[in-house]
Parts: sequence; C-alpha cells; structure tokens
Amino acid sequence: MRRREFISLVGGAVVWPLAARGQQPTMGFLHSGSQREWTYAVAAFQDSLKQAGYVEDQNVTIEYRWAEDQHDRLPTLAADLVGRKPSLIVVGGGAVAALAAKRLTSTIPVVFAIGGDPVKAGLVASFNRPGGNVTGATFLLNALVAKRLALLREFVPSVSLIGVIVNPSNPNAQSDVTDVQDAARTLGLHANVSTVRSENELGAAFEGLHQQRAGALIVLPDPSFQSRRNQIVALAARHALPAMYFGREFAAAGGLMSYSASLTEAYRVAGGYASRILKGEKPADLPVVQPTKFEFVINLKTARALGLEVPSALLAVADDVIE
Repeated sequence: MRRREFISLVGGAVVWPLAARGQQPTMGFLHSGSQREWTYAVAAFQDSLKQAGYVEDQNVTIEYRWAEDQHDRLPTLAADLVGRKPSLIVVGGGAVAALAAKRLTSTIPVVFAIGGDPVKAGLVASFNRPGGNVTGATFLLNALVAKRLALLREFVPSVSLIGVIVNPSNPNAQSDVTDVQDAARTLGLHANVSTVRSENELGAAFEGLHQQRAGALIVLPDPSFQSRRNQIVALAARHALPAMYFGREFAAAGGLMSYSASLTEAYRVAGGYASRILKGEKPADLPVVQPTKFEFVINLKTARALGLEVPSALLAVADDVIE
C-alpha cells in the first residue's frame, strides 16, 4: 500500500511537559467499538505518542473504556473517565462517542478521531478555529458516499439495483442515505436501503437484498460495521454481492473494494495532538486535521471469486491491488 498523507499539523511548539514538572499525566481513551476489532487503530495512536516521547505505563497512563458497539453505554463510560480528572480524553468510534465526552466537560481537553464532519456534529465551531476544549482529526468517510457509488457502478455497469446497508442510529445516517439515493438517481440506479442496528440484523438484511435481487452493495460508514467487517464481508461473499466499503480494512479482510482516507493516520494525528496538549498547547489553537489524499483499494482475488473482470480503467487508478 502506498501511504496517503494527512495535512502535517502534528509538529509542535517546545513547551514544558507535565511529566517534567513532577506529574505523571493520565489520559482517557473512549471508544464506541470493541478493543479486539480496533487494535490496529490503538497501535497507530500509541506509536504516535511514542514518537512524541510518551510511552504507556512508563511516563503516561492511559485509561481505556470500550462501549462494545453499545452506544447507550457511552455516557456512563464518559462520566467515569471525566470523574477521574485525566489530563485529556481521546475519543474514537464516531461523533456519538465524542459528543458523549463533550457533554460532560468543558475544561478537560477532548481529542477525536472520527469519520464524520465535526462541525455538523456540533463538536467544534469550525475546522480552522475549533474553539472550546475539543479538536482532533476526521477522515471524512461520510463525504465520499457519492464517489464510492460511482466507482461501484463503473465496476459493475450492468447492475440496476444497488443494495445499501446503513445503521439508523448513526447521527449521519439520514444525510448518508439522502446522498446515496441522490447519487443513484443521477447514475440511473435504484437504491434499496436496509437498516441494521445490531449484529443480529445483518443476516436478515442480506437475505432481504438477495430476495430483492440487488446486484451490488454499498455499506455506509458506521463504527459498528467496521467492528463487524469480517462478518459483513463473509455475508457479501455468500450472496455473491460485489460490494464497496468505506475503509481499506474491509478490502484487506476480503471485501471487493474500498475508497477512503486512512483511518490509522487519523489515530496517529490524535496521538500527536494528545502529545502536544500534554506539553501545554490548547485544543482551541489546534485546527481539525482533514485528509488531503484518498485511497482506492481493489481485492483482485475477490473479484475473481465473484467471476468479475476488473475494468482496466479502475485498475489504472487503484492505489492498491490485493492479489
């Protein structure tokens, strides 16, 4: 894979760290997902901290809280972290997790790594001037819905009915559905939307798309889908559905293709920002980092298993082809 760059904003002014003043900093880490499914993201975050001189259990303590894809647990988990009065809280797994932390504190810095628009979500005042105690990085998953559908159509041009899977509990669900339906009409396609709130509903959603004779699938962004990517990829294969996903992790797990910015880079940025805040900088002075490059990944092995020939035009523009 060719690494895709984020805007370089993780350098920093030279200031005295808390540890240098005799204090062992503690940070909270709140995530809507499960630890076992997000180890790669945590590793990127920890590596970024290490590069800035902070090593977990040596000169910084990290308190982890995982909601296990149960959003109703987030307020309690966030309250527990806030009650421990950490130096800052890092949040991943969607705007819903970041909002849970923001609602409980206006003083403890909150650093997010999310896929949606933090301004629309009400997390920050603007990208350049976040204001308040919240900042971070976004990988803008939701802004790419129409682009993903266009790439999928180019891959399977004969398909007229596209299946769409969305989590209606996601704050961006309605706008994402509107985007994909508008894009489908522009391309002369029909889009059938299936809602999935829990793991138990995934099988029924795929059965429904099969009965409707959907010829391809697009999975709309949601942290719970990222956690269940192996199950989703397996169901798509079982039903022989060419599918477009919102993260390269799906393609690496056997999904047909993905188009996105790098999720791990967003967590690296979060680690860099956390380090700068520990050294004395303020969230209000740290602009929200947006991706400048996006990655199109094709799994050639999966295409062959589906009996599909990859259009040469798509192969030419792919950033990574998994053999």
